[in-house]
Amino acid sequence: MRKNSVKNSRINNEVQRVLAEVIRGEMKDPRISPMTSVVSVEVAPDLKTCRAYISVLGNEEAQKDTLAGLRSAEGFIRGRLAKEINLRNTPTIQFVVDQSIAYGVDMSHKIDQVMADQRAKKGVEEEDE
Repeated sequence: MRKNSVKNSRINNEVQRVLAEVIRGEMKDPRISPMTSVVSVEVAPDLKTCRAYISVLGNEEAQKDTLAGLRSAEGFIRGRLAKEINLRNTPTIQFVVDQSIAYGVDMSHKIDQVMADQRAKKGVEEEDE
């Protein structure tokens, strides 16, 4: 099976949907931040392993706590995944913190700051004329 096959894409989307539902609605661990989202999921073609990229809104400590909570609850999450999705193998889940959303927000703030500086500089030049 090719990595980007239609079947693999559907499996990735379904696993992502179920993981998001489980993390949002069924997890009782206080370490897991309520502002946790599943950004993307990559299931291996042999269905044995899965990488779940998660994003946590908050500081670095909240990210570490959420990651620890998710790793400790992997057995529960795999059980829910097995009940929801009928796959030959239920993949082992490796949680990875995805920094892309935070990076995007940071870059957006930097762009806004540069644009504001340019507008202020233009305003000073117009006043001098």
